[in-house]
Amino acid sequence: MLGTVRRSGSQVLGFGAAQPTATTTSEELGAPFGKAGSWVETRTGIRSVRRAGTGAELNELALQAGMQALQAAGVDEHEVDLVITASCSVANGPGDHGTLASGLARTAPRMHLNSACSGFCYALSTADDAIRTGAARYVLVVAAELMSSLVDPADLGTSILFADGAGAAVVGPAGASPGVGPAVWGSDGSQSQLIDCGAVAGGKLTMAGSQVFRWAVEHMPAVALDACRRAGVQIGDIDVFVPHQANKRIVDAISDKLGLGDTVIADSVIVSGNTSAASIPIAVVDLARRGLTTAGQLALLVGFGAGLSFAGQVIRLP
Repeated sequence: MLGTVRRSGSQVLGFGAAQPTATTTSEELGAPFGKAGSWVETRTGIRSVRRAGTGAELNELALQAGMQALQAAGVDEHEVDLVITASCSVANGPGDHGTLASGLARTAPRMHLNSACSGFCYALSTADDAIRTGAARYVLVVAAELMSSLVDPADLGTSILFADGAGAAVVGPAGASPGVGPAVWGSDGSQSQLIDCGAVAGGKLTMAGSQVFRWAVEHMPAVALDACRRAGVQIGDIDVFVPHQANKRIVDAISDKLGLGDTVIADSVIVSGNTSAASIPIAVVDLARRGLTTAGQLALLVGFGAGLSFAGQVIRLP
C-alpha cells in the first residue's frame, strides 16, 4: 500500500481581512427606491456597505487580507504549501488574469472553489484535510468577493444587501489537539432556484429573499448543533458564533433558535454588508479588533447560500 503521513489535525494560526474604504450608507442604499435609511436598517440591520471600484482593487484587498493572516500566524509566504481561494463573483481559475492573491506564495499549488456564501467553510475544511493527510503543512485560504459586480442596481432585494471585501486564514498543524473540527456540509438542490449568482439572469444576481430567510432559519440551527456534536462539544461550550453575515435579521433569528445566551455573536454585516464567501473571516477579524474575542476560545462557524449550500464547523480561535 502507498504510505501516507497522517497528522493529528490542523488549527487556524491567523486571520486577516480587508475591505474597500468607500462606504455607502443605508440612506444612499434606499434613496433610489424612495426608501429611508431607517427602512433599510429595520429590514436588514445594515447601516452601511463597502464596495470596491474594480476587480483590480479587489485583488489588492485579497493580497492585504492574505498578508495580514500570514503575519498574524507568524508564517512566511515561502512556507505556504497550498493556496485555496473561494469566490462566487470572481473568475479565478489558473488561467484567469489577475488571480486572487497571486502575489503571495507564488510557487505554491493553487486551487479555487465556488460554494458561494459557504465558500470559506468549504475551503477551511479542504485545508484541514490537506494537512491531515500530510499533503501540506501550511495552507493559505483567501475568500474574496466583488458582489457589487453581480447586483442589479434596480433590484431592491439585492442592491441594499451585497458588498465587497476579502478575508483570509492561515491553517497549519495542530498542537496537542485539533483546532478545526469536522465539517458538517451539504446542499439542498431542490431549492437551488432561490438564489442565482448570474448564470440565468443576464449576469446579475437574483434572490428570493423571504424564502431564503425561512430556509436558513429552519435548517441552519440543526447544522450548527451537528457541527458541535461532531467536534465533541455542546452548544453551551461555544464562546463565539460566526454565521454567514447574510443580514442581521437572519443572524438574530438563527441565534435565537440556538439559545446562545452570553455567546458573542458576530454582527459585522451592520457596517460591511453581505460579502458572501468573505463574510465569515471578515466577521472574525471584526470581533477581534473590537476586543470581543480572545485566543483559545471556541468559535462556531456556519455558512449558507446559493446552491443552496451550507457548512458548519467548530474552530479554536488563534
